[in-house]
Amino acid sequence: MSLRHFLIIYDHKSGKLRAPPKVYDDASAALAAYSEKEREHQSDKDLEIVLIGSDSLATVKRTHANYFDTPATSEYLRMAE
Repeated sequence: MSLRHFLIIYDHKSGKLRAPPKVYDDASAALAAYSEKEREHQSDKDLEIVLIGSDSLATVKRTHANYFDTPATSEYLRMAE
């Protein structure tokens, strides 16, 4: 499997993704898009912009469940109680 890159913009104020993750197969294009979004939203402290490399979106949802409304998030929160 090849590495894919997922650009995620998470809005802490709403507790949701701003849009579905954008997927890139090219690392240079992914980094350019990430840098552009960081510049575009640099004054918005409620947004978290991340670029994650992974084999699939399913893996990203499992390893970064805090960005998604998934059973893994609920399981993690129950363990923290």
